[in-house]
Amino acid sequence: MTYCVAIKLNAGLVFLSDSRTNAGLDHISTFRKTIVYERPGDRFMVLLSAGNLSISQSIREILQVEKLQDPDSNEPLTIWNAKSMFDAARVLGSAVRRVHERDAQALRLSDVEFNVSMLFGGQIQGEGMRLFQMYSAGNFIEATTETPYFQVGESKYGKPVLDRVLTPETPLEEAAKCALVSMDSTMKSNLSVGFPLDLVVYECDQLHSDKLVCIDQDNPYYRMMHNNWGQKLRQVFDSIEDPVWDDSHTETPLKMPAERHAQMRKIHNPNEKLI
Repeated sequence: MTYCVAIKLNAGLVFLSDSRTNAGLDHISTFRKTIVYERPGDRFMVLLSAGNLSISQSIREILQVEKLQDPDSNEPLTIWNAKSMFDAARVLGSAVRRVHERDAQALRLSDVEFNVSMLFGGQIQGEGMRLFQMYSAGNFIEATTETPYFQVGESKYGKPVLDRVLTPETPLEEAAKCALVSMDSTMKSNLSVGFPLDLVVYECDQLHSDKLVCIDQDNPYYRMMHNNWGQKLRQVFDSIEDPVWDDSHTETPLKMPAERHAQMRKIHNPNEKLI
């Protein structure tokens, strides 16, 4: 399994993925889930993938040569000549469908589901940044102001901190920190997600980035963040009063209306007949 998160902000984009594909007592595999497609000054695109590794690797290979007929031009669309990120996402969807047409039936005969999820975002000269989530059928949705991030893979453990912290106005550095905390929470609760991590931070309108980092368990920033996050969570937890059942020691007792209490509490009557 894996965990990938991509965030779209006013200031730029943040992408983070782990690299674990199998986890067990004696078998752990590592494969990169992040790939960057870049032509400095013209376009910067990042693809994160989760799901069946053979499918996602095939899609990534085909994507670099995939062509989609453009009704408004005689020149076929590719990710390298697309005029918009939407068109580039259409090319990615076409690559997904090509792999499905080629492999889905054979996989089904072996009881293997055609399972792949991808996050694809970036910026092409002449338009703003865009971020998409791609599904197994080759269809996709786009991030909005109300939904500034997408997750694929083991998403549930890292979602709460994203919901509490992220807004479109969040600075890039804070968003990168939030993504790392989200990943750390996921790895804490799920052994199928693990090091190394790939982090990409893109600043709006730059059309290139030098903030590409591979993070392992010995990375000093990650170790500092991991330790501090655990300690601060414990401190906040300890600062909240324990629940009490009357108002003798606190202004916020844990109690409920009497009628609700009566509905919940059933007293056993030995003379009552059971039906």
